[in-house]
Amino acid sequence: MNFDRELDARGLNCPMPIVKTKKALSEMSSGQVLKVIATDPGSVKDMEAFAKQTGNVLLEKTQEGNAFVFFIKKA
Repeated sequence: MNFDRELDARGLNCPMPIVKTKKALSEMSSGQVLKVIATDPGSVKDMEAFAKQTGNVLLEKTQEGNAFVFFIKKA
């Protein structure tokens, strides 16, 4: 999937992946896609909830080894 920016949140625990995702999205334009890589298992549910609460779109979520990869489109 194409993306405009990548955020490496590996090794960070809740709530830091969400905090850093929020900051990264605030610096992006509407319609741009952020790729987030996280290792915190809680980030799966956190990213889903974050997208719903903020109106951003969680385009895709996958697992690659011990990392979770999310593609979020800024509203």
